[in-house]
Amino acid sequence: MKRTMGIVEVVFDMFYLIAGTTIGLLLLVNPGRDQAARTFAGIMALLLVGGDSFHLVPRIRMSLAGDGTSLRTTLGRGKQITSITMTVFYLFLWHIGSREYQPENGRFWTISIYILATIRTFLCLLPQNKWTDRHPPLSWAIWRNIPFIVQGMMVALLFVFGRNASPGLENMYLAIILSFACYVPVVVWSNTHPKIGMLMLPKTCAYLWMLCMCLSL
Repeated sequence: MKRTMGIVEVVFDMFYLIAGTTIGLLLLVNPGRDQAARTFAGIMALLLVGGDSFHLVPRIRMSLAGDGTSLRTTLGRGKQITSITMTVFYLFLWHIGSREYQPENGRFWTISIYILATIRTFLCLLPQNKWTDRHPPLSWAIWRNIPFIVQGMMVALLFVFGRNASPGLENMYLAIILSFACYVPVVVWSNTHPKIGMLMLPKTCAYLWMLCMCLSL
C-alpha cells in the first residue's frame, strides 16, 4: 500500500510540474486581453513551479529509491526555498488583482502585503527553523506561517471584492481559501499524523486552478 501511494505521489508531482510549466509558458507566449498582466502571471507560474521543484524533485527521488535518509538535507532546503517562492507568488498574485480591480487605498494595502512577505521571508531564513531535521520544531512552523496566512487572506479578500469585475477570475478567492484550508492542517499536524500530508494534493490542485484562471487574462 505504501509503495502504491508513493507511485501515485510521483505521478501526481510530475504532472503538476509539467502542467504548471506548460501553463506558465502559454501565459508568456499566447496573447490575451491584458498582455502585461498575462506576462506577470506567466512569470508567477514559472516561479511557483521552479520553487516547488526544489521540494518535489527530492520527494520524487525518495519515493523511487525508497530511502530518504540521504536526501533529508536536500529536501529540507527545498522546503525552505518553496516557502519563500510561495510568498513571492502571492506578491505577484496581489499585483495581478490590483491591476484588474484597482482597490481603494491600494498603495497602503500593497505596502502591507510587502511587509508581511518580508517578515515571512525573514522568519524562513532563520536557523531556528531547523529545516533539515527529521522533525523540525512545530513552534517555528507556526510562527513563520502566521504572516503568510494573513498575506494570503488579504489577497483572497482582494479577489472577493473584485470577483464580478473580471471574467475568469471570479473564483480565484475560492482557490486561495481552499489552498490554505489544506495547507494549515499539514503545517500543524503532519509530523504527528503523517497521513494528513495527503492534503498537499488538493492544495496543489488549487494552485493549478489559480494558474488556469490566469489564462483568462
